Amino acid sequence: MSVAIGVDVGGTFTDFFVLDLERNRSWVHKTPSTPANPSEAIRTGLQEILMAGGVAAAAVSRIAHGTTVATNALIQRRGARVALIVTEGFRDLLEIGRQTRPHLYSLQIDAPEPLVPREWRIEAKERVLANGTVLIPFTATELQAVIERAKRTGAEAYAVCFLFSFLNSSHEAMLKDGLIASGCSAVSISHEVQPEFREFERMSTTVLNAYLLPLMSGYLGTLTSVAGEIAPRATLGINQSSGGLMSASHAARFPIRTALSGPAAGAVGAAAVLRTCGRQNAITLDMGGTSADVCLIKAGTFGISFEGSVGGFPVRLPMVDVNAVGAGGGSVAWIDRDGLMKVGPMSAGARPGPACYGLGGNQPTVTDANLILGRLDPAGLLDRRLPLDVAKARAAFSTIAPQVGTTLEEAALGCIDIVVANMVRAIRAVSVERGHDPQEFSLLAFGGGGPLHSRAVAASLGIREVIVPPHPGILCAQGLLAADVTENFVSSARVVVSESTHVDLVRAFKALCSRAADWYRGEGTPEPQRMIEVSLDMRYVGQNYELSVPVDAALLEEEGALLAVNSLRTAFQSAHERQYGTSNPEGTIEIVNVRVTARVPAIAPSLGRQPDPTCDGPLRPIGSRKVLFGRADLQSCPIYRRGDLRSGQSLTGPAIIEQLDTTTLVFPGDRVRVDAACNLLIEVPR
Repeated sequence: MSVAIGVDVGGTFTDFFVLDLERNRSWVHKTPSTPANPSEAIRTGLQEILMAGGVAAAAVSRIAHGTTVATNALIQRRGARVALIVTEGFRDLLEIGRQTRPHLYSLQIDAPEPLVPREWRIEAKERVLANGTVLIPFTATELQAVIERAKRTGAEAYAVCFLFSFLNSSHEAMLKDGLIASGCSAVSISHEVQPEFREFERMSTTVLNAYLLPLMSGYLGTLTSVAGEIAPRATLGINQSSGGLMSASHAARFPIRTALSGPAAGAVGAAAVLRTCGRQNAITLDMGGTSADVCLIKAGTFGISFEGSVGGFPVRLPMVDVNAVGAGGGSVAWIDRDGLMKVGPMSAGARPGPACYGLGGNQPTVTDANLILGRLDPAGLLDRRLPLDVAKARAAFSTIAPQVGTTLEEAALGCIDIVVANMVRAIRAVSVERGHDPQEFSLLAFGGGGPLHSRAVAASLGIREVIVPPHPGILCAQGLLAADVTENFVSSARVVVSESTHVDLVRAFKALCSRAADWYRGEGTPEPQRMIEVSLDMRYVGQNYELSVPVDAALLEEEGALLAVNSLRTAFQSAHERQYGTSNPEGTIEIVNVRVTARVPAIAPSLGRQPDPTCDGPLRPIGSRKVLFGRADLQSCPIYRRGDLRSGQSLTGPAIIEQLDTTTLVFPGDRVRVDAACNLLIEVPR
């Protein structure tokens, strides 16, 4: 037996997806998260899997991990004390930024305070020009003086960002060697973190990387020890924000790449599910305990963004284009100063959690509301391993219902309506506001709370089909095994698209391919498994921002410059037309960045429960309970066990479908069909 395990650590539960690679058999597992030390939940879960599944420790060949440690550290400001070393005269760049307000119409909300106070920003006398030549050398005397000033700050980590170091990294390399030689182990260098132009974003990303270095190095070191102790032959992969895996040692050097690790795994898993049910276009809804993440998948591919923010700080790295909103099962309902109910972004988390968990929480949450309405089983979650207390849920809402002048049940319905509206708004941001009609997409619901709320979300957007995969609460963990091993390479090469300059573009591309080849050799990847993807950041001359345009690597050969230039121009014009509704065929186009992604295919590109023999016999419910669908719509709902559903079977709502990792709510009149891959396809009537 050879087994691969995907592990996704969430705010409430740690999810495991186990795949027997030889028998093509899979099973799932969940255990409560341990936020104070996430590796403890991983240790517990792995031990339970080996014992319950009869899996030998030596049979585990790979562990793929999605983590929220970096994200939580940035949101909660629990990182290291950082000293920043910059080119003389650029000490305040981190604070000045782009001089844009976070919220255009708010004069009160400001950007967060820089992670590095001004007195810990140190200037170095050195200067590289915009063409990469040295104007002011970085002398040995200045090097030692800078190191001494930096160490006097008492910092735990050091970030270095010199002007134009992406063109000439010699000065940064000197300082890195000097800092390490003087005993500074946590050093983040901008030309290693993200060697491309735009000084502020490069500096911010480098500082964030340094801020996370000690914490993530310690966590990944502990995790590596845990994995080595329980599964000594397993390789450990850490998911990146771009949706690809990297080694634990690489993640320890570049922890900022894991900032959106969990949501990225969900998008990869969702794309794999779409392949099993023959769909190309979907909007994903991943609702967990703390937040909901939405992503648009078109033609089977999710978007990649190269600019984003984490915890309010700008980041320039490739990341899955996910929009997050504070709408989860643990989101707290509260009364604002205007007397109206709001839900989130505050969350009860895993501990104490919703009031109904009985762990000391007393605030009303979305989970409590669903329990009051009969949508969750009072016997408990996780196959009844986590009992729910209806009385405590009602007690929590009894404090808020009188304030809004409603009955307790109406307050619970209002809580659900508000959290649904929050998720609808997030979906509109990635669809309607970008020129996509949601009605042309399916809604793919996953996470512990996605299938419970997806129908209401779909109806609000006019979406007519909801897809619920076989293991919706485990899909992020499942997606980790469908993720390729990847490494991203970038080179800033400002080149006008023309025959005369095509040779410069080819030169930059070949340099990146050489770096990719070195990486492949380090990974021990055989030639047949090596895949290269190329994209160019392009814009019209005079524009300030660019579009990332995927191109065929064959266009970046030395031969056929005229054909290549024409193809590149056409590709950019088409991309510009799609994005902005217009293009300028006569405009001069320039390339500012060349990007190469080296990829090793996933061990399990297509995941999901193995198709069962088709069954068209009647479904038998395991019970029933009263469910409130609306203010005057209390109905008796049959309850079905998800594991009893077979391909080809169908049912009409109202109904409740329960399984280990989630509950699917089927509204009256909705029709559910089980497809060949055991996905639930819910038809929402017009």
